[in-house]
Amino acid sequence: MEFAELILTPKLDGVLLYDQLNDRPIDGTLCITGHHLILSTRKEGAQELWLLHQNIDLVERKPNIVNNILEGGTIILKCKDLRIIALKISSPQEYFNISNSIEQLSNLEETRMLYPFFYIPMYNILEDGYALYRPEQEFGKLLANGDNEWRLTTVNGAYQVCPTYGAKLVVARSITDEQIVQSAAFRDGGRFPVLSYRHANGAAMLRSAQPLAGPGVTKRCRADEAILNAVLGRSKKGFIFDTWAKGKSSTTETDQHYSQWKKVTRPIGQFSSVSALLDSFIKLMEACNDVQCSSDKWLARLELSGWLGYVLNALNGACVVAQCLDQEGSPVLVHGGKGLDTTLVVTSLVQIILNPDSRTIRGLQALIDREWLQGGYPFSTRHKHSCYTPTNQRRKSSSATFLLFLDCVYQLYAQFPCSFEYDHRLLVTLFEHSYFSQYGTFLGDCERDRVQLKVTTRTTSLWSHLNRPEVVKSLLNPLYEPNPAVIWPSVAPISIVLWSELYTRWSIDQSQLKINFGHIQALVSREKDLRSRVVKLRRQLSELQREYQQQQQQQHQQQQLGRSEKNGNTGDDTDDPGADGDEESVSSDALGSSK
Repeated sequence: MEFAELILTPKLDGVLLYDQLNDRPIDGTLCITGHHLILSTRKEGAQELWLLHQNIDLVERKPNIVNNILEGGTIILKCKDLRIIALKISSPQEYFNISNSIEQLSNLEETRMLYPFFYIPMYNILEDGYALYRPEQEFGKLLANGDNEWRLTTVNGAYQVCPTYGAKLVVARSITDEQIVQSAAFRDGGRFPVLSYRHANGAAMLRSAQPLAGPGVTKRCRADEAILNAVLGRSKKGFIFDTWAKGKSSTTETDQHYSQWKKVTRPIGQFSSVSALLDSFIKLMEACNDVQCSSDKWLARLELSGWLGYVLNALNGACVVAQCLDQEGSPVLVHGGKGLDTTLVVTSLVQIILNPDSRTIRGLQALIDREWLQGGYPFSTRHKHSCYTPTNQRRKSSSATFLLFLDCVYQLYAQFPCSFEYDHRLLVTLFEHSYFSQYGTFLGDCERDRVQLKVTTRTTSLWSHLNRPEVVKSLLNPLYEPNPAVIWPSVAPISIVLWSELYTRWSIDQSQLKINFGHIQALVSREKDLRSRVVKLRRQLSELQREYQQQQQQQHQQQQLGRSEKNGNTGDDTDDPGADGDEESVSSDALGSSK
């Protein structure tokens, strides 16, 4: 298939563009390429529209019919970055051509036809983002800490043991590859327990899927029990943390066979399908886009969406796991459902709470790469549709799990604004690129898919872009002060806030927030300059004091030398009052007397 076959009208003048924040439309020329929708205008100061087709979530048509005659119409584009854009076209034929082209181009099924495979960066790539956070490097950190209880296994090298796991995984050294294969057959999707995080006190956090359930399924797996017991160490007990709802969809380990493991259930939501998260997100955005409703109605709709409740539950669950690791010093196994969604939310949040490195830009990249990309989160499947696609038109496997994680990170950042090297801008960037991007980092559903697509050789990594000095500078938190301590967030309902920088940025003018943020940056920059000046002045003062002390010592030494010289001359005169002549006269008198 060629893109030209889908583009019936490549260029059209006189198109009116409407968006949510501008009352007046923009008149310009619309161009359609294989991957972009471009609207340019000759008006000075007017912004051009560059929209990736992959960003479009839904195309709605509103034909303009006058006296039963079609006179063009309006094409409403609802985007995955939460924007709503309207294009008004006066020609009936062009109206149909453009709307059909946009709808087909925004729903390409072939991954290799997406923009990342055609994008060529116009800058020098300083480092390959695909090679930054490989399992070997992450495993090397364990060895650097003197921890020899773990090993790197390649039992899943051909992705046959678990199709959603990576080729290299960290497991306990005492566990054999045969035991891993047996445990994989016991767990849903083959997702056997693997190391997710090792705390500073040695306590390990594992993640997996739930045990399989149903007729004919083995109720016990000794190899799986051995994997869990191998991480107990000196601890007398461990915790199995279930993030899924109670009911038929939730299965857990039997108490009889896992006697040293205590069960803890903290479901993020009472739902049987991951699509329930997207349903909640849809209701949230319906409320955020309705700027005309009363405050009481808006608050009621916000509560009805249940989204902030999911955020609260996720943070609460992460805190419980973090306490088991940090305060109890006990190992924890986290699972829920297939171990692809709520499990990854909790394990990722635990690391941000406990590990200060995860609060840096590169640390967050490593966390996402390790937990979400290598952990097999199906980005292409989950993010095929977003909050504007009607339920009957989207896949049941669509979800907003990764957004839930980012929202929880935002809550931590809002409560500890000085402990994060990055701010909300990086989180918004990650949200956008996870749905549509010119980079290949979030392509595919797992590592196996990305290997088959040859993503590492045919596309550019998002990390390569974000780690460029000029880009990193734009994502830094001006209030950041490195905090090596554990951060314990408040999980009281009153502490959870709406992420307005994301959810309402296209419906409510954010210019004042940007101005305020600019003032903060200027104040912090001035404070840094003043601190630098103080340090410089203190250094100069120290040098002057040192020079003054040296001069004082030299002056004192000179005075001491002067006194000693003066005292030395006075002593000679006293001892020899007659000098040489007197000595001779004394001698002659003595000789004379003897004669």
